[in-house]
Amino acid sequence: MNESEQEGAAVTPHDTRYLFVLPFSTDRALARRFLASDRQMVGNIRFGKILETLDKVAENTTLAYVNRFYPDARVVTAAIDSVVIRNLADTNHDLVFSAQINHVGRSSMEVGIRVESLGVGWGHLATCYFTMVARSTDGGEAKSLSLPPLAYSQEIEVKRYKKAEQRRQAYRESLAKAEEMPSLDEYLFLKKLHKEQEAEGFSGIRAGQLVLESTQRAYPEQENVPKTVFGGYLVRRAYELAALAAEMVAPGRVVPCQVNRINFNQPVFLGDQLKFIARVVYTGKTTITVQSDIERFSRDAGDKALSNSCLFTFRNVDSDLQPQPVPPIYPVTYAEDARYLNAYRQRVD
Repeated sequence: MNESEQEGAAVTPHDTRYLFVLPFSTDRALARRFLASDRQMVGNIRFGKILETLDKVAENTTLAYVNRFYPDARVVTAAIDSVVIRNLADTNHDLVFSAQINHVGRSSMEVGIRVESLGVGWGHLATCYFTMVARSTDGGEAKSLSLPPLAYSQEIEVKRYKKAEQRRQAYRESLAKAEEMPSLDEYLFLKKLHKEQEAEGFSGIRAGQLVLESTQRAYPEQENVPKTVFGGYLVRRAYELAALAAEMVAPGRVVPCQVNRINFNQPVFLGDQLKFIARVVYTGKTTITVQSDIERFSRDAGDKALSNSCLFTFRNVDSDLQPQPVPPIYPVTYAEDARYLNAYRQRVD
């Protein structure tokens, strides 16, 4: 793409808007695929399937923008920056996904997605932010593509751009903070947890007891971008295992509260062996934080890598979705301390 093409290609964030509807009210077969349970309950929906849909919506939104300049290019998910669940959906009412690109960097784009229910008395369900990257596969080798910036013509568009910049900066700061030693208060808090474990008759729940693992092979039916597995599928599988791990410590029912962060570190190729590991790393007053990692192993190449790292927060609720207390968990090892502290710093109690 030459300079003159870039100058004539400027579009506004509004031009990138994309709407997608899950028509549950008219497509009952679709609605059934999204059911969490056959029994009647409030918020009866598979949130993992919603995550999978969100990833596809983010892809479609950014691909339409990228293909304006590179018709054969693809986009991949670099990160799910956050998903804040404000209310639980169900499968009785249509869900509307309204997406728009807020920020364009050199080759990356931030997509904001608002999820709403069309049911009477419902409305705003979740707010989500995805970071997507434009890729070229010319010559069989994936490489980043340089993208033209958006033109911000409205005040709301400038406001969203600035908030996207703030999120990028906050993430960079969180990476630096993760490497910091515990503060005095944090050190004393961890020391207290270890001291309590030394007491005679200790019956608390240790973090090492709250780990689940699952393995599988990557097959063509999960393919999205040629020869690589759909990121939304991986996220759904990671979430579903994390929810099962959260149920190990929750006295009641667990519902999603927030997706803190999901990083896509390495692509997963067809034939790779996948290992999903879900660990309960922190509990608050009514919340449970689970770290869910995906490791990929290629038998042909003989390499092993961390594909995805996810942090999910669940809330323990009763049948009326009222928050209920959860027991504390106790880290034992240095690695458990580090994971506990990372989640503690991001807690949403």
